[in-house]
Amino acid sequence: MNLFSLKVEHRYILSLALPAIAGLATQMVVSLVDTAMVGRLENAEYNLAAMGIGVFATWAVVSLFSSLSTGTHVLIARKFGEKDDNGCGEILNTALILTFLIGSVVAFVVVAFSHDIADFFAADDTVGRLAGDYLYYRFMGIPFFLLTVSYRGFFFGIGKTKIFMYSGVLANFLNIIFNYLFIYGGFGIEGMGLAGAGLGSTVATICDAIFYFLVSLLPLYKHKFRYFNNFKFVKDYAFRIVKISLPVSLQNIFILVGFLSFIAITGLIGTLEQAASNVVFSALLISLLPCFGFGIAVQTLVGNTIGSGDIKLAKHYGFETSKIATVYTFFIGLIFVIAPRVILILTTNDQTVIETAEPALRIAGFGQLFYSVGVVLANGLQAVGKTLFVMIAEVVSNWLVFVPIAYLLGVVFEFGLIGAWAALPFYVVLYASIIFLKFKFGNWANYKKVI
Repeated sequence: MNLFSLKVEHRYILSLALPAIAGLATQMVVSLVDTAMVGRLENAEYNLAAMGIGVFATWAVVSLFSSLSTGTHVLIARKFGEKDDNGCGEILNTALILTFLIGSVVAFVVVAFSHDIADFFAADDTVGRLAGDYLYYRFMGIPFFLLTVSYRGFFFGIGKTKIFMYSGVLANFLNIIFNYLFIYGGFGIEGMGLAGAGLGSTVATICDAIFYFLVSLLPLYKHKFRYFNNFKFVKDYAFRIVKISLPVSLQNIFILVGFLSFIAITGLIGTLEQAASNVVFSALLISLLPCFGFGIAVQTLVGNTIGSGDIKLAKHYGFETSKIATVYTFFIGLIFVIAPRVILILTTNDQTVIETAEPALRIAGFGQLFYSVGVVLANGLQAVGKTLFVMIAEVVSNWLVFVPIAYLLGVVFEFGLIGAWAALPFYVVLYASIIFLKFKFGNWANYKKVI
C-alpha cells in the first residue's frame, strides 16, 4: 500500500471517527461542566461523592440496555454492506419498538428503588441521600434514552456518524442549560442542588429523542430505507439484536458494577478519596470517550466490509484505526502525567480534592495509554459477532484483577488512594493484550457466518 492510499484510508477512517468523537466529546464536556457545577455547591465533598455514585449507577442501569445499539449497529452495518436498504429499515423499526418497551419497564422499576440503589453503594448516609435524589430524576429519562440508542445504531451502521455529532451538540448544550437552571435555580425555578442535575439530564434526553425522530423524517433517509412504509416488529431481527447485544449488556453491567465497587473501595479509604476518584474518572473521559468514537468507526468499517465480503480489509481497518487512537491517547496521557492540575482544575476548585486526586490521575494517565487498543479492537470483534468473547475478557480483567488488587493495595495493605488506583494499569494491560491476540489470530474465515 503506497503512501497516497494510506493517507486516503486514514482520511476515510477519520471521516467516520471524528464526528462520533465530536458527539462523544460533547458528553465529556457536559460531564466536566456538571462536575464543576456540583463541585461548587456547598459541602462539595459530599455532593461530588454522591455524584460519582449517581453517575456510575446510571451508567450501570442504562448500559445494561444501551448495548442494544451495538446489536442494531452491527446488523445494519452488515445489511448496508450487502446493499439491503429495506432490511436496514426493518431493523430500525424493530429496534425502536424493542427499546422503548424495555426502557419503560426498566424506568418504572429503577425509579421506585433509586434511593435503595444509592444506599447500597454509599458508605455515608448523606452521600446516599444525595445520590438517591439524583438517581430518582435521572432514571426517568431511560425510555427516551433507549430510543436514541436505536437511532444511533441505525445512523452509525449506514456511516452517518455526523447525525450523532449534531445530536450530541444539541442535546448536551441543552443539558448544560437545564442542569444549571435546576441545580442553582432561576426564572422562578427553585434550585434543587444535585437532584437538579438528574432532572436537567432527563429533560435534555427527551429533546434528543425528538431530534432523532425529526431527522428520520428527512426524505433522504425516509425514502431510501422506507421504515415508515411498513412499521412493524420483526421477531427474527429482534432475536438477533438481543443475541448480539446481550453479552455486551452483561459486559457493560459487570464493568460498571466493577467500577462502582472501586468507588465503594475508595469510600472505605475516605470520603475525600471517594470525591477525588470521581474527579479523576471525569478527567479520564477526555481520553476514553474519543477511543469509543474510534470504536464506533471500527464497527461500521468492519461490518460494512464483512457484508461486502472483504475480510482482509475488515481486519486491516481494525489495526489502522487502533494505531490512530493510540497516537491520541499517548499525547493525552502525557498531559495527565506531566500536568494533572491543568485537567483537575476544570472539574473542581477545591484544592484539597485536587491535591488528593493528582497522583491518581498520573497513574490513570499511564494506564489509559494501552486502553485504546483494547477498546478499538474489541469493537471490531463485536462487529463480527464475538461479543461473548469480549465480555469474558472484560469481566475477567475487571472483576478478577482490577477490583481485588485495588482492595488489597488500597485497604488491606493501607496504601490509600494511590494503592487503589495502582491497580488500573494491571487491568488495562491485561484486557488490551487479550483483545489484541484474539483480533490478530482469530479465525476470520468463519466470522462472516456468525451473524
